[in-house]
Amino acid sequence: MQGKHLYEYAIIRIVPRVEREEFVNVGIILCCKRENYLKSKVLLNEQKIFSLDPAADMLLFKEYLDSFSKICKGENVGSPISKQDVASRFRWLTAVRSSMLQTSRPHIGFTDDLEKSLDKLFEEYVY
Repeated sequence: MQGKHLYEYAIIRIVPRVEREEFVNVGIILCCKRENYLKSKVLLNEQKIFSLDPAADMLLFKEYLDSFSKICKGENVGSPISKQDVASRFRWLTAVRSSMLQTSRPHIGFTDDLEKSLDKLFEEYVY
């Protein structure tokens, strides 16, 4: 077996104009239920987003990503979701939705180091 930790991850996307279905990868969310690990890493590339929609509301996207991050961390944001276990929060954050903030379908992997895997996925799909 490759690595001792089974994890799931999804790519976080900004979809400036939902009707066009074009997106920019802006982050990774990674979950390992067994290790009680749920973390996201984001980078909002405004230039890429503006290339898809010159009128994009960056402040709105930053607010969406901030809320996403807080729920991921389990911070109390007035939502019952933020109080759930890591696997439940991961499922809620990666649920299919038609909005300006979306994720890819979840994928799985194995690793010995969750932080390194998060960084590697971020480098590969976002940066």
